[in-house]
Amino acid sequence: MKWVKALVVLTVLVGSLIPAGMSLAAENTSTQIEAYSPVSNTTNTTPEKELAERIINIVEKLHNITERLLQNATLPENSSVMEHYSLAEEYRERAETAYQNGDYPMAVTEGLLAMHQYKEVLKSIKNAREEVRVSMERMRGYFEAAQRTIAAAEKAGLDTSKAKELLNETKEAYLQVVEDIKEKNIEKAKEDLEKARELKKELDAELRELRKELAYAHSDKIVNAFLAKGEKAMAFVENVISKANETDRNTTELQERLDAFRALYDQVKELADQGNYTAALTLIHENRETVREFYKAVGFILREARERVVEEKMKDLKAFGQEVQERIRKDSRALEKLKREGVDVKGAELKLRTAIQEFKLGFELAKRGRPKEAKAHFGIGLGLLQDVEKFIVAHS
Repeated sequence: MKWVKALVVLTVLVGSLIPAGMSLAAENTSTQIEAYSPVSNTTNTTPEKELAERIINIVEKLHNITERLLQNATLPENSSVMEHYSLAEEYRERAETAYQNGDYPMAVTEGLLAMHQYKEVLKSIKNAREEVRVSMERMRGYFEAAQRTIAAAEKAGLDTSKAKELLNETKEAYLQVVEDIKEKNIEKAKEDLEKARELKKELDAELRELRKELAYAHSDKIVNAFLAKGEKAMAFVENVISKANETDRNTTELQERLDAFRALYDQVKELADQGNYTAALTLIHENRETVREFYKAVGFILREARERVVEEKMKDLKAFGQEVQERIRKDSRALEKLKREGVDVKGAELKLRTAIQEFKLGFELAKRGRPKEAKAHFGIGLGLLQDVEKFIVAHS
């Protein structure tokens, strides 16, 4: 009777392994994986032998799937996948030996241990692919943003030849890294990645210069935007300080940053009122550390608030997931509508795609018992969703 129960348990356990492995395998090959059966199917078998036989055959299928996947997988240097794979292979061999020796209970035990390790291998491969996908999505966003900066500078009549050249070289350098990884030439990938990063630094510097020149070409718009944003930010911080004082929290540092920013704000506003936008913009650049420190404080306050929201939502991951899916659906429909109306939604679409990837990673990490890492990805995802929704409201 206990062997019948064991068969039922086995069916449930294996159900979570085979589909995941087969779906991953399907991404790599169109050839069906034929499972080698190390044991023969006989008629008059005992329940113990039948259970052991089934487990051995399932373990062999998992072995074939993971072996095929590892031949085509690109994994991070710190990945523990090979450790899990080695253990899985060791348990598999022990299970087969035990079966051949007629020790069916031991074959079952070793087989189940092998199945667990193969499951860890499949999870590692899946997660590694997801991380690579997110990284590539971020680089795609970086290149698109660089292209937009160059296009805007070109439209303003600025010399963009060096920036264009660096952009093309940097793109090619990162594509070479991808090719190295595909060919599993990890050492070359490391070397090429260093070259790509150096080129990106040069491109970053060139883009900063272009943005600076663009800024002076549109100094009136930038100064007015600085004043509008600054007014709202100061009101927000004043409100935070007021509430904090009610609870006797120390707000000395925050007050100092607010006072320094307000002094700068008043000087910039005076120049803007006189129509001297170039001098106002220069003043902003000269005091960018004051601006940076003030908005860093604002960002810290917002992050704290967002973390509290994320922590609350993580108490019910199912409800949180449903909420996120609904927001993504609404935002997708809204962006499609704006696109049909002729609005350029590329930037917002990129943010939405990146948010989706961040949420995927967050939920996966939460399921794996890594809440701190999950919270970080959820925070990024929520921030990106808010940006998308602000864009939608502004253009609706």
